[in-house]
Amino acid sequence: MKTDPRSPELPVFTAEALAEVPRLELPAFTNDDAVELGTIAVELVRERDLDLAVDVVLGDDLVFRARLGATGPGNDPWLAGKAAVVRHFGIPSLLVKRRFEDAGTPFEQATDPMIDHEVMRAHGGSIPLFAAGELVGTLTTSGEPDVIDHQLAAAAIDRFRARRGL
Repeated sequence: MKTDPRSPELPVFTAEALAEVPRLELPAFTNDDAVELGTIAVELVRERDLDLAVDVVLGDDLVFRARLGATGPGNDPWLAGKAAVVRHFGIPSLLVKRRFEDAGTPFEQATDPMIDHEVMRAHGGSIPLFAAGELVGTLTTSGEPDVIDHQLAAAAIDRFRARRGL
């Protein structure tokens, strides 16, 4: 991760770097695990003094939601849209965005009929959760620039792993 020369406080994530990050994989992912992960994300939001909403969804169930700082219902479509991208592609939403950019077509201009632009939003902030090899849910953040959203979600995954000794 580098910083963006146009905005030095913002990190830059390349598709290559994002693809190398190991995914969170557990034998099972329970509601209790989802709440723990969401609580860790909230801890990080507070530590970093950010305005972020946090969702943890398992299957079709919203298990954890928190809106901190200046976030509110306006973040809900972003949370849902980023998570929809992860459910469709099975990889972090920022990685999807970067791969489309690297291919020369922004996600918003993609003409693939399987992409529902009314629902999907390929912006950073959503990371897949796996159990027993299957995509079972998402951790999603929204409210800051998308690279900050992604950075916070990734840090929550890292802290979750560390607390579990993974």
